[in-house]
Amino acid sequence: MEKGTISVSTENIFPIIKKFLYSEQDIFLRELVSNAVDATTKLSKLSKMGEVQGEVGELYIEVILDKDAKTLTIRDRGIGMTADEVRKYINTIALSSAEEFIKKFESTDKAGIIGHFGLGFYSAFMVADQVEIFTQSYRQEPGVHWTCTGTTEFELTAFEKAERGTDVVLHINDEAKDFLEEYKIKQVLEKYCKFLPINIRFGTEQIEQDEKDSEGKPVMQTVPRVINNVAPAYIKSPADLTEEDYKKFYNELYPFSEPPLFWIHINTDFPFNLKGILYFPKYKPNTDISRNKIHLYSNQVFVTDSVDQIVPEFLTLLQGVIDSPDIPLNVSRSYLQGDPNVKKISQHIVKKVADKLLEIFNNDRPSFEEKWGSLGMFVKYGMLSDDKFYNTAQKFCVFQNTGKKSFTFEELKEHTQALQKDKHGKLVLLYTTDQEAQHTYIDNAEKYGYEVLQLDGYIDQHFIQFLEGKHTDVMFKRVDADTLNKLIEKEDEAASVLSKEEEEKLKGLFAGIIDSKQAQVELKPLSPGEVPVQITKSEFMRRMSDMSRMGGSQFGFMGDMPERMNVVVNTNHPSIMKLITENNVSHARQLYDLALLAQGMLKGKALTEFIHRSVGELSK
Repeated sequence: MEKGTISVSTENIFPIIKKFLYSEQDIFLRELVSNAVDATTKLSKLSKMGEVQGEVGELYIEVILDKDAKTLTIRDRGIGMTADEVRKYINTIALSSAEEFIKKFESTDKAGIIGHFGLGFYSAFMVADQVEIFTQSYRQEPGVHWTCTGTTEFELTAFEKAERGTDVVLHINDEAKDFLEEYKIKQVLEKYCKFLPINIRFGTEQIEQDEKDSEGKPVMQTVPRVINNVAPAYIKSPADLTEEDYKKFYNELYPFSEPPLFWIHINTDFPFNLKGILYFPKYKPNTDISRNKIHLYSNQVFVTDSVDQIVPEFLTLLQGVIDSPDIPLNVSRSYLQGDPNVKKISQHIVKKVADKLLEIFNNDRPSFEEKWGSLGMFVKYGMLSDDKFYNTAQKFCVFQNTGKKSFTFEELKEHTQALQKDKHGKLVLLYTTDQEAQHTYIDNAEKYGYEVLQLDGYIDQHFIQFLEGKHTDVMFKRVDADTLNKLIEKEDEAASVLSKEEEEKLKGLFAGIIDSKQAQVELKPLSPGEVPVQITKSEFMRRMSDMSRMGGSQFGFMGDMPERMNVVVNTNHPSIMKLITENNVSHARQLYDLALLAQGMLKGKALTEFIHRSVGELSK
């Protein structure tokens, strides 16, 4: 047996760190600015502890672009480094000064320190063929100049620096010349550094003053451009924020968006640190859910907007910010690591959302119901996806009838059970997917006192299938899926007034005017008050077809199948009895066309021909 230690060659690992550690090239700026923020945060903490001599002065980070010199400088007025610290933290890969600082002062407030792995500095070599450090420690030791060209060799010399802090100077290489453009640097800073806790300055901007010049025009002043909001709403206490503050922050995240419906402020310190604000946007059928995603931050540093591991899929329809230093990230802080903590945080977010919606429903139900058109999809998707969310959400998930009156599921069952239970003891809930196109069927159902629900949402077909699985004593049926006496079957069924010979004659009349490949004739003894002819399609075929169109892959084959319909003839209607007596084919066609028209199925040339025939009949 042989034992030993694995040898790591720095000549081989250094190029790997430079080229392959980070998923996005622009992350170098996030890493260097984060280091500068850490250096500044450390100085503030040490100053509060009495470890720093004198006043620290104004603390900020400055990003300086010199296109002519092809350099980008990240300057801070933070803790600085001595020559020994440069040797220790810069010349040693994967030794984090931030981690060491936290361990040394672990009894103090550890919040706000970003660094963790000790690798971020080397991301500079992704865009630079030479990197220089000019640094002066707060300890008032001699300044230091360090330089490296991306190899394992470096130069370290004494340097007289006027102020405490560190300048990291990148000599941008030709392959990364985009980072010598002001718009590009501004774009990257706004992406990654939007909420860092120390002011980040880049370039200048003109701001309007209160005073006027001699011509009466506002005086403009050139000031440093501050990239970030150091105190975003989500890190504050909910008690310190107004409704306007929440809306203003939403507009900061998603400019030019409509105001949100609701928001949920998450502020948890135990058993993990989690802050954030999640907004319910106004949902529209054509909303692009791939835009305006939830942003994940760690210690106010942007990480990603791909949050599916920590936020359940149904909540990715929401918008806002989540920030947690306890979310485990990979070395490059580009995406989440697998960890049990992630699941706990995810479950906590789901519970907070469910509890908040229940609170809003209980406290202001009219306002909640008014916004249901946008909220419904989130809630139903969540109920389909998460059993714990379902248990709470069933208390505030509402169903609206065609008159816009709302019921929870339990209220709906109680309201309809007297009239809408069929002879088998099942509660039949009627619904419409198109109130205008199906108005004839709706009017007929409501005439008998039945409630008709409006279920025309993107996932409603999946949702009612799911509810039928949860409640086996309930069935959903579309109002035009069959005749009313078959949708809700009762013990007392009407008898036909026609003889067998008359029924055969009637069948023959309609069989001659319909396409037998698409439809079949059904004779049913309905109430004389119902329409003489109606078109129905079975609930099963309708639902499978709708699911296919809505993206249900397991029902995909249904979308390609021709839809067969039933031409239901009411044998007890006076018009039908007259039709048999006169043996009038044109009258039969007119009744059939009226049924097609009621279903919205008479269009184009067929509709034109129907109008001409109707006018001809009236002129006789």
